Amino acid sequence: MLKEMLTSDQLSLVISQAAAPAFLLGAVASFLSVLVSHLGRIVDRARAIAAIPDGDAKGAHLKGHLPELHFRAGLIIRSIYWAVGSGIAACLLMIVAFMAAYLGSRHEPAAAILFTVSLLLFTASLISFARDLRVALKQKDLA
Repeated sequence: MLKEMLTSDQLSLVISQAAAPAFLLGAVASFLSVLVSHLGRIVDRARAIAAIPDGDAKGAHLKGHLPELHFRAGLIIRSIYWAVGSGIAACLLMIVAFMAAYLGSRHEPAAAILFTVSLLLFTASLISFARDLRVALKQKDLA
């Protein structure tokens, strides 16, 4: 049965335990901003190269980099999906913690699983971003 009111001890415990997921959520949000900005730059570069006329001898060698730019955009999009998943898991973690406190049940097992899932998804996002950076470092003549 639903409790009439949370005790201050229950609420303070849940709030203190929600600090780590809240910081993780802030990191995910900041990282998403970086990823979206990075994707925009890749897409702008690809559009600029695609707009080079076929007869232009100066920019013709850049057209060969379009497949790499498309690959990089795919890596960043994948990284964005992983990061969004991480943020969703962190939000679910905080929701479960507060709902469990309200219902008077234990939230630690679900919290541990959701926090681990969130960190795994964030790690996958970082790995995908690192793969993009590795490809970008090989494209030195794009500057």
